[in-house]
Amino acid sequence: MCRIQDYGRYLYEKEKSERAARKRQKVITIKEVKFSVTVDEHDYQTKKNQVNRFLTDGDKVKASLRFRGRQMAHRELGYDIINRLIQDIGDAGVVEFMPRMEGTILHAVLAPARKDTARPKPAQAAQA
Repeated sequence: MCRIQDYGRYLYEKEKSERAARKRQKVITIKEVKFSVTVDEHDYQTKKNQVNRFLTDGDKVKASLRFRGRQMAHRELGYDIINRLIQDIGDAGVVEFMPRMEGTILHAVLAPARKDTARPKPAQAAQA
């Protein structure tokens, strides 16, 4: 059995379905928030609020901390700042990559927390 169809119409329907698929997809962007070892409390709070806003918008966040000069001798201060950020974010996001050093930059990647989309189970029928 075969189906005779206009090839132009076939291409049109194929393109239409691809366009609909592109409409439904979510583009994930990575936003970056940069810290320094000598960050002050108010600046830290402002950047933490930015991270929260990015995560609630559904974007991933890369938290970067650059060490300059002699700051490399005190890397634990940078790890403390990044770990504090992870603790302060709490349930708004999950850690995708734990803090790690790449050259003079310490960075971690946070992803938005998954929404619980579990469907409620239907009530089981009474057994006779």
